[in-house]
Amino acid sequence: MKEQEFLQTIALDRVTLNAWVAEAWLAPNQSSGEPDYNEMDLARARLILELQKDMGVNDPGVGVILHLLDQLHGLRSAMKDLLETGLTERSIS
Repeated sequence: MKEQEFLQTIALDRVTLNAWVAEAWLAPNQSSGEPDYNEMDLARARLILELQKDMGVNDPGVGVILHLLDQLHGLRSAMKDLLETGLTERSIS
């Protein structure tokens, strides 16, 4: 989805969105020359809003939480790959 649609969907202003992108909290696809947001970006933006507004987490705290979540997802993916490799090796033996 294009930036304007994203802003309307999440009810966010452009200044805040630009700040989030500058902080690398969101990383839209830029292959077409303009930002293109997907459902994962939308979910992440909703999480950021929830952390800030509902839970009162400050900006540095949001950055830490997002970094930890990214690490967790990376580890989960690595674990899945390891398990699949182990299962494949067992079925070959």
